[in-house]
Amino acid sequence: MKILVTGGAGFIASHIVDAYIAKGHEVVVVDDLSTGRESNLNPKAEFVKLNIQDDKISELFKSQNFDVVNHHAAQMDVRKSVDDPRFDASINVLGTLNLLENCQKTNVKKFIFASTGGAVYGEQEYFPADEKHPTWPLSPYGITKLCCEKYLFFYKQVYGLDHIILRYANVYGPRQNPHGEAGVVAIFTERMLDGAKPVINGDGKQTRDYVFVHDLVRASVMALDYDTSNIFNIGTGVETDVNELFGHINTFTNANIEEKHGEAKMGEQLRSCLTAKKIETVLGWKPEITVREGLKQTVEYFKEKETK
Repeated sequence: MKILVTGGAGFIASHIVDAYIAKGHEVVVVDDLSTGRESNLNPKAEFVKLNIQDDKISELFKSQNFDVVNHHAAQMDVRKSVDDPRFDASINVLGTLNLLENCQKTNVKKFIFASTGGAVYGEQEYFPADEKHPTWPLSPYGITKLCCEKYLFFYKQVYGLDHIILRYANVYGPRQNPHGEAGVVAIFTERMLDGAKPVINGDGKQTRDYVFVHDLVRASVMALDYDTSNIFNIGTGVETDVNELFGHINTFTNANIEEKHGEAKMGEQLRSCLTAKKIETVLGWKPEITVREGLKQTVEYFKEKETK
């Protein structure tokens, strides 16, 4: 297949590009490098430096005849979305619409969309959340992701464009950016390796569902062979609080740092956890890497990175 991966120089999508190429697919990466890194790019992928809102996207679609679009390019900082909702919507909604319009004009067969579990569901009514959980996003970021999901339904009904929506839990792993992306694992790891003391917001008992990036990548590979449209959670069904996360990273970095707690962040979600039973039943996907093992691999990546 010929596949367009947007955001393919970023943390998550660069791993997906690697997996697609390893499977023998032809991959084109579109990324404006605003948060992505050239060092993440697979040399076997064709790279086009371009913003997804740019009109030149049309030329790319016409010349390439893509079979599949895997869309990860986004404004993904929740706090930034609160500070500037218009900017968030311009990228996440208008940028996605630019892609969808070109998909329907060039007969793209499938659109794989990186959505979000925690931000779309908001404060959960039950745990873990399945795909039928009410969607009441508490941030502009979550709202834009849900909005795009609705547009995908429209493009399926009107133009027949199949879509796979993957609602991610909290993704972590190698290549995560501790500066440009809101990833507590990368932030804690880098600071501990530097001998600094990271600050835990509030009492540290807020929980998230942490899914290792290599597990997530398998879902994007499986989605290529799925012939209809659907929405799937990508999570582990396991809650891990920040204090436990701190403890594991402290151990693997050999930092031996005491916990330091700061003020709680206003409006921060207290708990988030997703069940992936649906995708396990339909596609056979389930997480294989425990939080402890995933954190160990992540810390090793950051250690090697520091020695280069």
